[in-house]
Amino acid sequence: MIAQDAASVSRSFVDQAVRVREKLTESIVGQDEVLDQLLICALTGSHALIVGAPGLAKTLMVKALARSLNLKFNRIQFTPDLMPSDITGYELLARSADGNESIMKFRRGPIFANLILADEINRAAPKTQSALLEAMAEHHVTIGGETHDLEDPFLVVATQNPIEQEGTYPLPEAQLDRFMMEIRVGYPTLAQEREIVLKTTAEPSEFLSSTLTKEDFFALRRTVRAVPVPDAVVDFAVGLCSGSRPEQSGASQDVKTYVAFGAGPRGSQNLVLAAKARALLHGRTAPMVADVREVALPILRHRILMNHRAIGDGYTVEQLIQSLLTSQA
Repeated sequence: MIAQDAASVSRSFVDQAVRVREKLTESIVGQDEVLDQLLICALTGSHALIVGAPGLAKTLMVKALARSLNLKFNRIQFTPDLMPSDITGYELLARSADGNESIMKFRRGPIFANLILADEINRAAPKTQSALLEAMAEHHVTIGGETHDLEDPFLVVATQNPIEQEGTYPLPEAQLDRFMMEIRVGYPTLAQEREIVLKTTAEPSEFLSSTLTKEDFFALRRTVRAVPVPDAVVDFAVGLCSGSRPEQSGASQDVKTYVAFGAGPRGSQNLVLAAKARALLHGRTAPMVADVREVALPILRHRILMNHRAIGDGYTVEQLIQSLLTSQA
């Protein structure tokens, strides 16, 4: 009976997830893996960082995700002169309802939405970045000594341009850890680019509204959390993260030689959580080690800090993660 219930829940989850996927692919061509990673972040209530060159539809992807999940969406363009209050909101002097006295009134900033696109987050100064990152961690903002809760769900997708680094403020490694995944967006194939050109130079098609309600989204998120995890999957995820720490007694020679700081426990948590969502998206009621392997790269590459020797030898974090996956086989 329990197995039948689990199978029924899995089928319902897959049916709804497939509809969301279809909505996404209506607008985006050739980025199926990226869309799946974004969907995993959303379904686990996690934040994502997208890294890609200009013109690869990063903004369009996030807008399509918001529409597919029926979430209130706001876009914040990060610039060097952006202030924290431009994100969180501010207090202003106003008249009371009877007009007899002056009062301080809070005006909400664009952060009060369900899905926030923090566009080119590395262009803003650290003080402004921290205002967003604090809200990501605490799910509230404090203005004038008063705390204002952010509406659930609250998801942030930030973008970075890897080409232009002059005049930017890279996110500190400790703050990068707040993002579940660092998602890399690559160029499309020739066939995909041809399809993009044909679609975007013709009469624009309307994006159909989603039938998914906010309650449906919460149900999907609860389903992911309720998925049981085999001990072997937990051990594999923990082994990957602990194996990336050079001070660990069983660390490999590559880790000891090239790694300054390894992934922390949040990495292990996110590996298991993402594996749960991926298993359900593929119609399974429990994750496998293969699911952890598939999500390891976007989850770990921004959590492992390589040292100067790695940079000098041209040894990348991607090579290190592949080495860890091989040694964990």
